[in-house]
Amino acid sequence: MADPWSQYQQVVVETYYAVKAGKSSRIHVRPVPGQPFPSTMDVECSRSMRKQYPVGTQFRIYAKETNKEGGKPFLYSHFDWPFEVVD
Repeated sequence: MADPWSQYQQVVVETYYAVKAGKSSRIHVRPVPGQPFPSTMDVECSRSMRKQYPVGTQFRIYAKETNKEGGKPFLYSHFDWPFEVVD
């Protein structure tokens, strides 16, 4: 059986207040600078992670780059997966 994590990599991300209109939540997640992904990339992940900690908190998550039907690429991490708060 293949390793289910093989398509995912650890990425350090942070929460921030979004100023874009039309988003479902004002608290968003982005990769921190120095990661293999640009800090302008959106991250889809646990809503509870975003709400449990102050905005600006950094987390280490497992994520992979994806897109929906040819849309803008984003990082995906399942909402129920573990995460680690980075000091």
